[in-house]
Amino acid sequence: MLEMTHTFMISSVFLLALVLLGRGVQMRQLFASLNMTVLDFALLLVYLAPSFLMIVVPFSCMLSVFMTLMRMSSDRELVALKAGGVSILQVLPGPMWFASICCVVTLSLSLFGISWGTAEFRSTILHLANTKAQLNLQPGIFNQDIAGVTLFARQIDPDSGELRQVIIEDKSGSQSSVGGSGTVLTILAPKAEIVTDEASGDMVFRFWNGKTYIVRGNGSSSVANYRYFEHRLSLSRLLSGYSLDGVKPRDMSWKELKRLKDDIPNYIEKDPKLASRVLVEMQKRWSLPMACLVLGMFAVPLACSFENTRRQMGVVLALLTFLTYYSLYSAGITLGESGRLSPVVAMWLPNAVFFALGLVGLVMASREGAPDFSRFLSRLRFKRGKKGAA
Repeated sequence: MLEMTHTFMISSVFLLALVLLGRGVQMRQLFASLNMTVLDFALLLVYLAPSFLMIVVPFSCMLSVFMTLMRMSSDRELVALKAGGVSILQVLPGPMWFASICCVVTLSLSLFGISWGTAEFRSTILHLANTKAQLNLQPGIFNQDIAGVTLFARQIDPDSGELRQVIIEDKSGSQSSVGGSGTVLTILAPKAEIVTDEASGDMVFRFWNGKTYIVRGNGSSSVANYRYFEHRLSLSRLLSGYSLDGVKPRDMSWKELKRLKDDIPNYIEKDPKLASRVLVEMQKRWSLPMACLVLGMFAVPLACSFENTRRQMGVVLALLTFLTYYSLYSAGITLGESGRLSPVVAMWLPNAVFFALGLVGLVMASREGAPDFSRFLSRLRFKRGKKGAA
């Protein structure tokens, strides 16, 4: 159990760091646009971690069981246990206890951790967008921190954040309500303020008693006076494309998903596929934690079949196995959300396939009938060596 825990911790930390680093690179424009500190960056990565751990934990669980038993098999410890009358089925409880702990951790992340992390990430981004947008503004200076938008304010109240004598020019294409592609919107106002709408994920500019100038892509233009005007900029579009447009089923807690499932008839006309997405998400919240148990059990006979294989090859084999599982899992999500397959069947089929294969492998291993793939790999390397020498 201790050896599995060490392998689990090392692989989980390494994989999570790798995934978060890749995610951070993808959102580098988002971080640059908000002029974040290192602490802000680290905090956002912490909020993203639960959703990625949902995949990392099952893989690390399988890898830990596989590598531990493969090491025992290579060191002939399993042979010694068999000589002492201990079958592979009697060795199984240890890995399954470990997989059960991983299952509980993943289930906690699934039911509570994802919604917490997503909500905190979203609120932090919106808060930073609001505060940074106001703090970065300098009176009397044209500000272009937001791509495609130029903002000028002659005076800024440091206490209320109110802007006076404001000019804003928007070329970002976010003003679809006033024109099509190539539209330039210019707004003049004696007074304005900037807030964020957490429900929609927009940065909202509020203007009073000013004018709007619209120049459309086809060359036409218009001028209008207003008493109150509200202009929205989607942070999802402006800040490197990260989605902040409302809370999706994948971001919700289990209670929120159940509540949404009961309210589906009220939303079905606006989004006909909502029911499928919600049902798939609810099944996913249970099937992925159960993958820890299924893959943990599957790894036991798999390790016995590669007893003379190097550790590096063992990592590759575990990765290929999990990629096969994840491919079935991803296909299930697509088929379930499209309605071509029942959400229950779509999300539980990968677990059923690997459980059946693991069960057959355990029976064969207990009867000393498990195939020895390590000999096959050795012969394959030997044949390649002879061809190379020739």
